[in-house]
Amino acid sequence: MSDIAEMPRGNAVAEVDQMVSNDGRNRRAAETRRKVIEAAKAMIAETSVAPTVVGVAKRADVSVRSVFQHFGDVESLFVTVVDSVGKDLVTPPTTSEGLPLAARIDSFTRNMAQIYEQIVPLRVAAGQFVNHPGLMERGLVMQKSLRDAAFRIFEHEFGLLSAPAKEGLADAIGVALSLDAWIVLRRQHDLSFERAVAAWRLTLGALLAHPVMQVAAE
Repeated sequence: MSDIAEMPRGNAVAEVDQMVSNDGRNRRAAETRRKVIEAAKAMIAETSVAPTVVGVAKRADVSVRSVFQHFGDVESLFVTVVDSVGKDLVTPPTTSEGLPLAARIDSFTRNMAQIYEQIVPLRVAAGQFVNHPGLMERGLVMQKSLRDAAFRIFEHEFGLLSAPAKEGLADAIGVALSLDAWIVLRRQHDLSFERAVAAWRLTLGALLAHPVMQVAAE
C-alpha cells in the first residue's frame, strides 16, 4: 500500500495541494528568469552596453527584487546572458580540411567572422566586467576553440613546422583573428562585413605564406 493511501485523507489532499502550489511557483520563477535574460539580451543587442538591474527589471516588467533574487548581482546576470547567447549562436558549416588552401582560408575566416558578428555587442558591453572570472574562463574556451580549429583546418601547413614554429603560428593566428581584432575592424575602422573578411583573408594568407613556412617546405 502506498504512503499516500495510508495517510488520513486530509493529509493526502494537503500534500497534493502543496505539490501543485510548488509546481506553480517553480513555473512562475522560471518564467521570470527567462523574461529577465531575454530583456537583458535585447538591451545589449540594441545598445552594446551592459544594462542596469533597474533597466532590465523595467524591460522585463518584473521587480528589481526579483532580478536580485534570481541572479544575485549584475555580474552574475551578465555571465548568464553570455551563456544564453552562446547557446543561440548560429554556427556556419564546418570548414573541410580537404579543400585547397585558398578555399580553406576563405571558409575559415568567413566562418569566424559570422560567429563573431553575433557576439560583438555582448563583447563590447562586457568591458566593465572584463576581469570577471566567469567571463575570463569563457574567453579562454573561445580562444582554445579557435586554436583547435586552426590546427585541424590547416593540419598540412602546421605539419611542415617544428613544434616551436607551430606554436608561434597558432599564437599569431589567434591574435590576428580574435574577437577583439574583429571588433577593431568593424567598430573602430568601420569596415563593412565583406571588407573585414577580406582583410582577414589577406592576414591569414600572409601568415601561412610567412618565410618560416617556405623554409619548412624546402
